[in-house]
Amino acid sequence: MNRILITTGIFPPDIGGPASYARTLATALANKGVDVCVLTYSQSFKPKFPKYNFKVVSVWGKWPIWIKHFIFGLKALRLLPKRDLVYSLNVWSAGLPSLISAKIYKKRFILKIVGDYAWEVGVGKGKISLLLDDFQKSKKHGWTGLLYKFQSLICRRADIVIVPSKYLAGIVSGWDVAESKIKVIYNGTDFKPLGFSREEARKKIGIPGSIILSVGRLVTWKGFRMLIKIMPQLLNANQFTRLIIVGEGPDRKILSSMIKNLGLDKKVFLVGKKSKDEMAVYLAASDIFVLNSGYEGFSHQILEAMACGVPVIASAVGGNKEIITQGDNGFLVRYNDEFNLIEAIKTIWQNPEFKEGLAESGKETTERFSAEKMIDETLKVLNPQGI
Repeated sequence: MNRILITTGIFPPDIGGPASYARTLATALANKGVDVCVLTYSQSFKPKFPKYNFKVVSVWGKWPIWIKHFIFGLKALRLLPKRDLVYSLNVWSAGLPSLISAKIYKKRFILKIVGDYAWEVGVGKGKISLLLDDFQKSKKHGWTGLLYKFQSLICRRADIVIVPSKYLAGIVSGWDVAESKIKVIYNGTDFKPLGFSREEARKKIGIPGSIILSVGRLVTWKGFRMLIKIMPQLLNANQFTRLIIVGEGPDRKILSSMIKNLGLDKKVFLVGKKSKDEMAVYLAASDIFVLNSGYEGFSHQILEAMACGVPVIASAVGGNKEIITQGDNGFLVRYNDEFNLIEAIKTIWQNPEFKEGLAESGKETTERFSAEKMIDETLKVLNPQGI
């Protein structure tokens, strides 16, 4: 393998885990002498990318959905003849047009799956109220059912499907994808903590107090409503408690209304999306990181919090259980479990030595999930014979 096309839904300067992953992978491959081209959607019509050691081609992401997918497919058709394989980082917007192009030119098609796209769309449109595991067992109807069939078909037609956790390997296997095709490669992090104190970080973000941080897209299954709901009880235990939620999404209006109705305007802060550098400041300012999510394939936010020495409380779902060992490097609680969320937070507050132990064990955990290890394992899958 000397030439590879990476297709992705987002790429820096757009913010998000898949964007960072695409850039990290492309850079690592190019550093090893591979001729890399990245094909991506962009929120800018004519984006200005930094000077990379690989080529970046973009499609304007604000075209109507079918138009942008068609243009993406045309560009993939133009680029792929000069490549040995295509590696797609999502199943739909990049994966479907890439699969068609790969089959036309008889190129290897490798796909990364980080979640169930059909389920996410169904929940987002209010058509589905089930959590992911229950959705897998349910009957699928309408547009959601069609998307589910398409994502299963795309995965089955791939030469290899890469997933970031054993949990997701089980989900994809349930789509009638041969287990021999599925490769588990855990997400890694090269996130570096900042070199200043919590007080300095709090001054920088302009929010004092005992900070609980949570990060994610503002959608129902991320459990932010519960975190806001328990704030009055946490304030009774510690009047200096502050909750910061990083992210954007369709639930923003609902969360803002909850904050206003509970009189928490100066206690809970919705701060929007943040870049990697900005996230380092928020993590440096935080006492506890909480991820109360009903579904997680594999959370890089947990690893970033651990890398910064922030104790982690997370829901016992999906890939979270493959990162956290209960009471050693973090706390696992049931999703939306009001009582145990509060008790876990109080336990960390009231036991400084225990808090420090969680932080130190968390830092050790990140050594097992390094970005370098992730890249090395990915390279072996992309090219088993070696570069």
